[in-house]
Amino acid sequence: MKTQPTLADVRKWPATVSVSDAARAIGCSRSHLYERVKTGDSPVKTIGVGTRHVVITADLIRLLSGEVKEAA
Repeated sequence: MKTQPTLADVRKWPATVSVSDAARAIGCSRSHLYERVKTGDSPVKTIGVGTRHVVITADLIRLLSGEVKEAA
Protein backbone atom coordinates (compact mmCIF):
# COMPACT_ATOMS: atom_id res chain seq x y z
CA MET A 1 0.00 0.00 0.00
CA LYS A 2 1.30 3.43 -0.90
CA THR A 3 1.75 5.98 1.85
CA GLN A 4 -0.16 9.24 1.92
CA PRO A 5 1.85 11.92 0.09
CA THR A 6 2.82 15.13 1.83
CA LEU A 7 1.90 18.58 0.52
CA ALA A 8 5.53 18.93 -0.60
CA ASP A 9 5.17 15.70 -2.60
CA VAL A 10 1.92 16.87 -4.23
CA ARG A 11 3.54 20.18 -5.24
CA LYS A 12 5.95 18.12 -7.41
CA TRP A 13 3.17 16.25 -9.22
CA PRO A 14 2.22 16.98 -12.87
CA ALA A 15 -0.59 19.44 -13.73
CA THR A 16 -3.23 16.71 -13.48
CA VAL A 17 -3.34 13.45 -11.56
CA SER A 18 -5.63 10.46 -11.34
CA VAL A 19 -8.60 10.43 -9.02
CA SER A 20 -6.88 7.55 -7.19
CA ASP A 21 -3.77 9.64 -6.48
CA ALA A 22 -5.86 12.64 -5.43
CA ALA A 23 -7.95 10.50 -3.09
CA ARG A 24 -4.78 9.13 -1.50
CA ALA A 25 -3.50 12.69 -0.96
CA ILE A 26 -6.82 13.80 0.55
CA GLY A 27 -7.06 10.70 2.71
CA CYS A 28 -10.27 9.23 1.36
CA SER A 29 -11.11 6.22 -0.78
CA ARG A 30 -11.02 6.35 -4.55
CA SER A 31 -14.67 5.30 -4.72
CA HIS A 32 -15.70 8.10 -2.32
CA LEU A 33 -13.96 10.76 -4.41
CA TYR A 34 -15.42 9.32 -7.65
CA GLU A 35 -18.89 9.49 -6.09
CA ARG A 36 -18.33 13.14 -5.11
CA VAL A 37 -17.18 13.89 -8.69
CA LYS A 38 -20.25 12.11 -10.07
CA THR A 39 -22.64 14.13 -7.86
CA GLY A 40 -20.88 17.43 -8.58
CA ASP A 41 -19.74 17.80 -4.97
CA SER A 42 -16.02 17.20 -5.42
CA PRO A 43 -13.69 19.22 -3.17
CA VAL A 44 -11.27 19.52 -6.13
CA LYS A 45 -11.70 20.51 -9.76
CA THR A 46 -11.68 17.69 -12.27
CA ILE A 47 -11.53 17.45 -16.04
CA GLY A 48 -13.30 14.75 -18.00
CA VAL A 49 -10.91 12.99 -20.35
CA GLY A 50 -12.79 10.49 -22.45
CA THR A 51 -14.50 8.15 -20.02
CA ARG A 52 -12.37 9.09 -17.02
CA HIS A 53 -11.66 12.12 -14.88
CA VAL A 54 -8.38 13.69 -13.80
CA VAL A 55 -7.87 16.08 -10.90
CA ILE A 56 -6.24 19.48 -11.37
CA THR A 57 -3.18 19.39 -9.11
CA ALA A 58 -3.23 23.14 -8.40
CA ASP A 59 -6.73 22.76 -6.94
CA LEU A 60 -5.62 19.75 -4.90
CA ILE A 61 -2.77 21.86 -3.51
CA ARG A 62 -5.24 24.62 -2.68
CA LEU A 63 -7.39 22.17 -0.74
CA LEU A 64 -4.49 20.57 1.12
CA SER A 65 -2.95 23.92 2.06
CA GLY A 66 -6.26 25.18 3.46
CA GLU A 67 -6.70 28.05 1.01
CA VAL A 68 -10.24 29.34 0.64
CA LYS A 69 -11.95 28.37 -2.61
CA GLU A 70 -13.15 31.36 -4.61
CA ALA A 71 -16.84 31.54 -5.48
CA ALA A 72 -17.53 30.43 -9.03
